[in-house]
Amino acid sequence: MIWEPERLDNPDHLSEGDPGGMLLAVAASAAQVRTGYRTAVEAGVERLREQGRPRAVVVVGMGGSAIAGDILAAVCGNGAPVPIVTVRSYQLPGWVGAADLVIAVSCSGRTEETLSAVTEAVRRGCSLLAVGAPGSPLESMARQASATYVPVPASGQPRANVWLLAVPLVVAGAALGLARADEELFENVARLLEDMAHRCRPTSESFVNPGKALAMDLAESIPMIWGSSPLAAVAGYRLACQLNENAKYPAVFGELPEADHNQVVAFDGPLARRDIFDETQAHTLRLVMLRDVEEHPQVTRRREASVRLAHDRDVPVTEVAAEGGHPLERLASLIGLGDYATTYLALGYGVDPTPVSAITELKARISH
Repeated sequence: MIWEPERLDNPDHLSEGDPGGMLLAVAASAAQVRTGYRTAVEAGVERLREQGRPRAVVVVGMGGSAIAGDILAAVCGNGAPVPIVTVRSYQLPGWVGAADLVIAVSCSGRTEETLSAVTEAVRRGCSLLAVGAPGSPLESMARQASATYVPVPASGQPRANVWLLAVPLVVAGAALGLARADEELFENVARLLEDMAHRCRPTSESFVNPGKALAMDLAESIPMIWGSSPLAAVAGYRLACQLNENAKYPAVFGELPEADHNQVVAFDGPLARRDIFDETQAHTLRLVMLRDVEEHPQVTRRREASVRLAHDRDVPVTEVAAEGGHPLERLASLIGLGDYATTYLALGYGVDPTPVSAITELKARISH
């Protein structure tokens, strides 16, 4: 597969190369925010406040559904009065019990790891909230446990429904007093994503389109993606996963300050060395720094020093700054841009961004 940047400004290629409609799915993010909020309210998520605050919130899910738990934790922030933990596994941690709230998220409502964890949660007497497809096994389990179920009208790949799945969790967090979030906030986030969709639309040319510009930066490199805060790190992890699934592309993910204690040494390694006279040069490292307005002062110093260190070693750097005031707005700005960039990267390589055939094959192999 060869990177051909001119494909990004070819409307016919963008249409024909994306038969699954991933660009359209990303463009629907604002509608997902509004629908996710309305569906959560209609399902009675706000009644969680009547149960009182749990000892901990444990979100169970996998892949594009699990990121909803990370988004909830990032929105609640370090000031959250209870732990918010995302579990990507068949089993709950041993300490989870009747004093805790388990939130199960599965786009299909059929994810085997999530259903296994929900079975444990019910057996242990945990409070339960579930988000997923209507008429699914997850809904049946939630109804049998007399738990609140949010039936989201998802379609396509789970990763393409991130806001439908995440917004109900933020509504739940607000009901429990863990975060500040109301209808006005969700409308502001939807408008931010609408603006992103306008700026990154397929008919907008590469030199003014931030999604295409980021894709061009990422192309023919090995991205090392760092977040400068816990919130930016969630967006960084999402970007790495989207590179994997949309573009079938490798990526390294890290968070400051931890990345400065290990990953930074790769700046001195073989993949960081570039020879401008070598036309057969392999892919080289690129530092992608996701920046947040709320950084620890020492992390800001580390971020600035890390960028200078990369420049000193001729490692190319891309910096992306979060936009907005509320944590959910800032997350949406980073995630929205990354979703567009990874889709455009796929299309620039001639890769269909929607299918995940390796995952499908793996599931088939373990089902026997």
